[in-house]
Amino acid sequence: MKKYILLACTTVFLLGLGGCGKDFLDKDPLDRLTADQYWKTKADFDMALTAIYGQLQNSIFSYGMPNWDVLTDNGYGQHNYNGSQGIVRGEIFPSSGGYITDIYNASYAGIARANSFLFNLSAYDGSELDAASRARYEGEARFMRGFYYYMLYACYGAVPVVTEPLTLDNQAQPKAAASEVLNQTLADLDVAINTLPSILYANGGGHAVKTAAQSLKLRVLMYAAYNREGVPDPLLLAEASALAREIRTAGYTLAPAFESVFRDGMQEGNPEIIFSIKFLAPDNATTMDQWYGDWAVVSPLPNLFNAFEPGDLRRDLTIFDREVNFDGVIHRPSNNVPTGYGLKKFLSPGLIPYGYSTQSQQDWVMLRYAEVLLLFAEAENELSGPTPEVLDALNTIRGRAGLQPLAASLTKDEMREAIRHERRMELAFEGLRYFDLKRWRIAEEVLNNVNDGVLTYRFEERFYEWPLPQTEIDKSEGVLVQNPNY
Repeated sequence: MKKYILLACTTVFLLGLGGCGKDFLDKDPLDRLTADQYWKTKADFDMALTAIYGQLQNSIFSYGMPNWDVLTDNGYGQHNYNGSQGIVRGEIFPSSGGYITDIYNASYAGIARANSFLFNLSAYDGSELDAASRARYEGEARFMRGFYYYMLYACYGAVPVVTEPLTLDNQAQPKAAASEVLNQTLADLDVAINTLPSILYANGGGHAVKTAAQSLKLRVLMYAAYNREGVPDPLLLAEASALAREIRTAGYTLAPAFESVFRDGMQEGNPEIIFSIKFLAPDNATTMDQWYGDWAVVSPLPNLFNAFEPGDLRRDLTIFDREVNFDGVIHRPSNNVPTGYGLKKFLSPGLIPYGYSTQSQQDWVMLRYAEVLLLFAEAENELSGPTPEVLDALNTIRGRAGLQPLAASLTKDEMREAIRHERRMELAFEGLRYFDLKRWRIAEEVLNNVNDGVLTYRFEERFYEWPLPQTEIDKSEGVLVQNPNY
């Protein structure tokens, strides 16, 4: 508002239209709504809710998620998006920038939108929103706020927990313990679970539904379940297993064709998708095909390519070998393919040739049924060993991939390795591998032994929790305390 007033006063002075007195300053701007003019109608709340969803379209949470896998044994990022190369090399400092700053800022930007929405929703006394609408709006906003707090929890651990709009007087907030950040995440998702409609996502018009909140909570529980020694908490495992069982009764199934989950024209009504971030060309397009199909922003490592079992259909649907080939329609990337392999999983066959003018509109699938099956199998195996239910969940996924079922004779340890292998193959480049290595507490073991990477990997114990951005420490003037060991 101050910038607007300064600009208005300057304009009046330059045009010779008189002074900028008190009466002028007291007037509302004519080209925008002020806070006391907004939040009056259902349409206002609908637009504000759309803005909260819009923050999810930030590439760091959506179509840029494949880049998270270049922090792992899955791939290499030749363009160093979000400072990925420094993180791989162990150059992680409060002033690193990239992901270290980007996740913090983007998450709190989303939280601020949700907080403003929820504050004004609670204060609304008009007649256009009935109780059911209020509950659904709150559930959607808290679903998204829960996602942002989960990202902060998984990346930094202890961060400020803010649930109301901030002012200039209280904008510097101290850290809450990691357990409090987790509790806020779960509290938001529980409200969403209790208020969002019990319908399939395909029938929800792009809005979050109950099963989306349940599936995200399942992911959060399984991240939180493992302690610093990599040993899971049976109580959290039991809660996760029960939640997965409930999701499994909702009506979702694996899509018959693995690739249909990720391709434009095959995503609407897809029986596997539980929540996605929507895009639509030309006004709301992304650079997904350009990034992965032409620029080779993400290059799978040979060890991942070789980790697919013979006959696994997912390999050639996930990775291309030097050139993109869809049934004889070929695109050769304009950039180098430094590992010899490129990322095919999210490309649109009909948009070849990929380039600067390519407008991608495939949705980013954030939650899908295959992950629910994998998390169910993981929780149950840790609780009870390789039961028939565990075997069935894993073999359902393997069957779609064209693989033979696993033997019923596997031990608990062998099944654990099989489940972790299937997660890597099934969910490759969906942005989950880095967090899997962290929650299982095996990041040092895996990353420090990558021997086919373009970079030299270095992961230390302290990297399980990133430093808070130095810019935020400085702005807080001593209120925000840096994470240990940084």
